[in-house]
Amino acid sequence: MKMWSGRFREPLDPSFDHWQRSLRFDWQLLVQEVAASKAHALALCAANILTDSEASAIRQALDGILGQYHDAKTGGTGWVRDHPDAEDIHHFVELQLSARIGDLALKLHTGRSRNEQIATDLRLYSRSSIELLCEDLAAWGRALIRQARAADGAVMPAYTHLQRAEPVLVAHWLLAYVEMLLRDISRLQDCARRMDRCPLGSGAVAGATLKLDRSITARELGFAAPTANSMDATSDRDFVLEYLQVLTQIGLHASRFAEEITLYATAEFGFIELPEAFSTGSSAMPQKKNPDLTELVRAKVGRLHGAAETVTLLLKGLPLAYNKDMQETQEPVFQATAVAHQMLLVLAPFSDALRFRTERMRAACESGFLNAMAAATYLVYKGVPFRKAHEKIGNAVRYCLDKGCELGDLSLAELKEFGVEFDTDFFASITLQATLDCHDVVGGTATHRVKDALRDAAQRLAALQGGMAQTEISAEEILHAGA
Repeated sequence: MKMWSGRFREPLDPSFDHWQRSLRFDWQLLVQEVAASKAHALALCAANILTDSEASAIRQALDGILGQYHDAKTGGTGWVRDHPDAEDIHHFVELQLSARIGDLALKLHTGRSRNEQIATDLRLYSRSSIELLCEDLAAWGRALIRQARAADGAVMPAYTHLQRAEPVLVAHWLLAYVEMLLRDISRLQDCARRMDRCPLGSGAVAGATLKLDRSITARELGFAAPTANSMDATSDRDFVLEYLQVLTQIGLHASRFAEEITLYATAEFGFIELPEAFSTGSSAMPQKKNPDLTELVRAKVGRLHGAAETVTLLLKGLPLAYNKDMQETQEPVFQATAVAHQMLLVLAPFSDALRFRTERMRAACESGFLNAMAAATYLVYKGVPFRKAHEKIGNAVRYCLDKGCELGDLSLAELKEFGVEFDTDFFASITLQATLDCHDVVGGTATHRVKDALRDAAQRLAALQGGMAQTEISAEEILHAGA
């Protein structure tokens, strides 16, 4: 029997009935549905709708359902997803509860609606997924920090417009991605704070018809407080969209990293040796080692952005409050969470396995006038206005290009043709080490600044690690999400 069939005389068309069911994907909310139902039982008990013994019996039966049907390794596929009668996860739990404790199970739906149930379940799921993804990001960040420490004093060219610009420490480049990941973690945490309100007690649209103490359910489920408006609570999917937009940002950062690794692993760059354990070969060309991992990472942002766009278009123009359209917001959440988790799961060990060809990277820093900015800075310290210094070094570079040499190869007499300010100390000021260390500002690539930044980034990641709560969702469950 349907949960709503009292006013209907005709059965549903079988094809429509199958098509409109959501159990085929919202089975993934079993843990959250059981937790929310147990919390609601406590609120009903406090409102004298259930006795203590009835509430206890319901909660024990709910635990039994979870113990029977929840398997972290499979995520509950099979028995739950393919149930022949249940319309959705709420219906499934009610049917299982009725089978265990009879008509007492029917009391549990007193004072609540599926509209508030799904709003609560999705918040619980998203909140737990955020905890897991924050740990995934932190694990990748720690891998990048390990590589930065191992790189020690290794140098590489930094690029603007994909043209060599200035030399930087390899560690400095890696730490740029750590900063992105730290921002991604903070975005997820901000998103979690905004969804930290409990919809239970909102009813179908106007609020529960019973005088429920909503603080009970909010406290039991770990929310900061109940939601403030019942219409907003049952129709709000802002938290879903924001969550998916943050996942898109994570995908963008991963894609930028993947693109650089793909470029640097080409023969033309030759900066990186791809790890064989994370590469594939060609079925036609025996010599090939292809960067399939980074290419797939580069592509995944499309899946993540697609999920966010799907929810954007689903919500566009929806009137208050709940509409069945919102059922379609669930699959993008499950699928995008799985995509993001699986992507981050391989990025950490892949980053650990990367090997840098430091001599080749260093050689790329020693030609192409990457010390031109340091040379102009030398003149600035001699009292030359920067615009004039820029022009003098630009003229010297042009001369070197015609002569086929570098700035450091010019004689002092030649240099003085471009400015009387040049002296013998110029050559020490444009060595590779001096060029690095002249960027001696917070956030710069000077050697001691990068050491400070490395220590700071490691501390910030460690602090995040200590503040991460234990998620209700296991990595195994996420791997099966969207299946």
